[in-house]
Amino acid sequence: MNVIVKPLISEKMTRLTEASANPVQTRIQRKKGIEVAPAHNRYGFVVDKRANKIQIKSAVEQFYGVKVIDVNTMNYAGKKKSRYTKAGFLTGRTNAFKKAIVTLAEGDSIDFYASI
Repeated sequence: MNVIVKPLISEKMTRLTEASANPVQTRIQRKKGIEVAPAHNRYGFVVDKRANKIQIKSAVEQFYGVKVIDVNTMNYAGKKKSRYTKAGFLTGRTNAFKKAIVTLAEGDSIDFYASI
């Protein structure tokens, strides 16, 4: 079973990943001398719906050569959608998938764009 379907590259995941690379202090934090909280070193993947957290962890460690600390998973069921068109009333379903957010050890990182 191929556990990792594809990396999850969306605006939200890119923002989360970039925040881990460059933690930025706000003006108020700089003024008060407040330390920036350590950033999360997280990456997202679309995975097989039947895969569990242990299989996801071992697949990411083996494929990317990094140390995985934590895996959070979410199931997304296909939603029923319908719309009215010139041809009539159309109904269908969206794709169901499972998403995994993987937290890596400090110092490890994954470069999705290295092979492009």
